[in-house]
Amino acid sequence: MSITARLSELNITLPAAPAPAANYVPYVQSGNLLFVSGQISAGADGLILGRLGDTMDVAAGAQAARACGLALIAQAQAALGDLDRIVRVVKLTGFVNSTPDFTDQPEVVNGCSDLMVEVFGDKGRHARAAVSAPALPRGVAVEIEAIFQVA
Repeated sequence: MSITARLSELNITLPAAPAPAANYVPYVQSGNLLFVSGQISAGADGLILGRLGDTMDVAAGAQAARACGLALIAQAQAALGDLDRIVRVVKLTGFVNSTPDFTDQPEVVNGCSDLMVEVFGDKGRHARAAVSAPALPRGVAVEIEAIFQVA
């Protein structure tokens, strides 16, 4: 089954690939690796703002991370033209806007990790880092970057 068909089966509509907010490019392909710049949490109503351990709970943070994952897939689509060119999700690095005593960053970033496995199956299983950040751009809750192996 194609990835486009899988997205349809899951009733997932990708957002438009977000434009860069500063002096960088949204993705770079080097050999068979596609590096996608960090995607900040945003939904249909705009930026998903919050700080885990303060104004946002883990479930809401996981939804913010899922939104980052949708943007990552949208950027991969923009870069490749065909999501079936993705051989595997190699690595995700997730940054969680959180208080010093918040320690559930892995559960938050699972929102993105679970999406990758949902969409890509075993090819979506990846290496990962989930770290705390005292602040993120524009006050968003989560930012995640990705590396994909491509054909």
